[in-house]
Order: sequence, then C-alpha cells, then structure tokens
Amino acid sequence: MEREVLAEDLKKLYKAGDLVKADCGGCQGCSACCQGMGDSIKLDPLDVYRLETNLGLTFEELMNRHMELHITEGSILPNLRMQGTKERCTFLNEEGRCVVHGFRPGLCRLFPLGRYYEEGGFSYYLQSQECPKKNKTKIKVGKWLDMPDLKKYEEFAAAWHFLLKDIRNLLEENQDEQLTKELNMYVLNLFYTKPYDSGVDFFAQFEERLEQMRKLLSVLRQNA
Repeated sequence: MEREVLAEDLKKLYKAGDLVKADCGGCQGCSACCQGMGDSIKLDPLDVYRLETNLGLTFEELMNRHMELHITEGSILPNLRMQGTKERCTFLNEEGRCVVHGFRPGLCRLFPLGRYYEEGGFSYYLQSQECPKKNKTKIKVGKWLDMPDLKKYEEFAAAWHFLLKDIRNLLEENQDEQLTKELNMYVLNLFYTKPYDSGVDFFAQFEERLEQMRKLLSVLRQNA
C-alpha cells in the first residue's frame, strides 16, 4: 500500500533548517500513524541495522517478529509489520507508545513529513491530511527528525532512493524475470542480511556496498 501524495502538499518544500508545522507535542499515546499503515513503512538498510543493533536481533529474527517483505515497484524490500484487528505496529505497547522510539525507522521520524526527490537530492513537504492531531506547532525539520549525523543521513537517504530507481530502470529495460529475481535477492543480501560491523561507521560500510552495487549495475547495462 502506497500513501497518496497530494499535489497541494508539494507547493511548499522545506530543507532541514526550515520551520514546519509538524510538532505533535509528543503525540501523548495517540499512535494513529502506527496503525493501519499496510506495507507502507518501508525500511532502508540503516533502519534495519539500528533495530538489529539496539534490540540484539538478527535480520531473520526481525523478520519473524516485526517485519515482512513486499514488492514495491519491482523491488523486494522489508517493511514494518502491522498485526491484529486494528493492524497495529508490532512495536506499540499497550499504552500506544513506541518501544523503539529512540531508534525508530526513518519514515516514522519523518511523519507527517515526506520527501520530494529531484536532481540527486530531496526536499521535505508536509503531508497535510495524514496526521489527525490538531493545533500542531512549528519546529525545525532537522530537530523533528532527531537523527544523529543528519547531513550524512540525508546523503544516505538520497543515495538509497536513487539506487533503487536505477535498479528499477534496469529491470524495466530488460524485462527479464530471472534477472529480476536474482537482482532482488542480491540487494537483500548485500544491504540487509549481510551483517554490518557495529564497531565501524555504518555510512562508510554502506558506501562500500553502494559502490559494489553500482559496479554490478554498470556491468549488467553493458551486457544488456
């Protein structure tokens, strides 16, 4: 399930230092955005790495308890699992509070903001119809995201987005079912299931894997 982007929301774009009316005042156990989200809360490699590191769980253990795989625009990616009659996130406690809030995934940090990608980077926009809480107050985008090394994180988020776009373009050009299957499994292994060294900067490790992936895509294009 993909969340609809309203054209009206894209009329005003923001950068990390801009003020945006997104602060929900701690949400106070509202948890409306943690229920009924289908498979829309996609997890990037950093999200999974932080969950693994802070919870002491492997990728396989997270898959058993908190994640599932879905195909999105040709790519097989993990997303947060919703469960029960109310389709609640598995990380919600009985009081409707997030038990992984300190290391919550990037899309959870972002909400109710979204990212608008262009020219190798992105801007932020406010999803005006997503959060039901009234009387939200202004806050700097960067403070709302509450992400350490925000500049590195933004570079990572852009690189990941455009890598997936490059992969989609390659697969659409080739229309090869076997290649699609093998490339998806390669991406899952390289960026998700292959362990990262917790004693080494994540972003540096991601860059090494990103370069490896780009070289493979270059070879595949040449052989197409």
